[in-house]
Amino acid sequence: MINTEQKLKERVKELTCLNEVTSIIVNSGYDELTTSLEAIAYSLKRGWRFQEVAEAKITIGTYKVQTSGITADMICLSKDVIVFNKVEGSISVCYPSSGHTLKDFLDEEKTLLKNVCLAVGNLMERKHIHDSEVVTKRQLERNDRMHIMGEITAGIAHELNTPLANILGFAELLMEEAKSPATKRDIQKIMDNAIFSREIVKKLMFFTCEMPQEMELIELNKVVDSVLRLMGPSLKAKQLKVIKSYDHDHIQIRANTVQLTQVMFNLIMNAAYYSPEQGIITVEMLKKKNKVIINIADQGKGIAPAHKNKIFEPFYTTKPIGEGTGLGLSVVHGIIKSYRGTIVHKPNKPQGTIFTMEFPD
Repeated sequence: MINTEQKLKERVKELTCLNEVTSIIVNSGYDELTTSLEAIAYSLKRGWRFQEVAEAKITIGTYKVQTSGITADMICLSKDVIVFNKVEGSISVCYPSSGHTLKDFLDEEKTLLKNVCLAVGNLMERKHIHDSEVVTKRQLERNDRMHIMGEITAGIAHELNTPLANILGFAELLMEEAKSPATKRDIQKIMDNAIFSREIVKKLMFFTCEMPQEMELIELNKVVDSVLRLMGPSLKAKQLKVIKSYDHDHIQIRANTVQLTQVMFNLIMNAAYYSPEQGIITVEMLKKKNKVIINIADQGKGIAPAHKNKIFEPFYTTKPIGEGTGLGLSVVHGIIKSYRGTIVHKPNKPQGTIFTMEFPD
């Protein structure tokens, strides 16, 4: 039993603890939650009746903090932390099992722990809201940039088509009249570069989804096999192994054959480019309810955090000058979007990148 004076001292400690916890939460930054939770744990330790031997631990999602003296065999008073009406973790205050039992925890301490859990739960809810707002803001900014770039590239594509067609047409006329082999070689260079430029314009039009699409049911397995045959020399040069995994023999989607081939070629070529020698590229195709999923994974260095939100933007590339135009993935994104599909990327384990595409069945 504790007397009135001791009870008063305990109430003061509890109120001081709750005040400290509230102050920590108010001044907590969303990027330094681990530090804030550690401070709350030590504040709880000081707020309990037997503070000399009390220890505390907090476990919420990926956050796990505890005071330095806690051990697995201690007697603990625990309360759940509720985040958006769901149990996301718990907070515990513990005494050594030798010399202490659950009866040593006061009813007022149980109420204090409950209030601390409510305050921490509110903090985690605000963090989730903040993180969602940041993601939404970034997505809106990216969509705005993509919309503007789409309008620009559409204009560029239309403006370049006519002069390129004229260059190629007049070069062909000159080729018919040319007699000198040297002159023919020079004209051929003009034609080759005009054709190359026209292909870039086509990519721009793919990006803006303005290419006419002749849609049909296409066997994905056959498209992948065709792309791998085309890439045979490139794969062999780096001694890369491709593992194909199909959960059905006949997986079909409605698409344009040329566009779908370009999508698979770009993604597998990227995987090959960034793969180490003797690496493994995995192509997995899954047929789920109302959708088809394609995963293409490599074992490269992965996508750096600074690049992960930019890789689908036109003209953005991490390849050295002369090795990439920055249009490959933006074209892929545009084509998949025109099919009402999605494409995302995530880290591969232990290293590399996985591109995941989803198409409506």
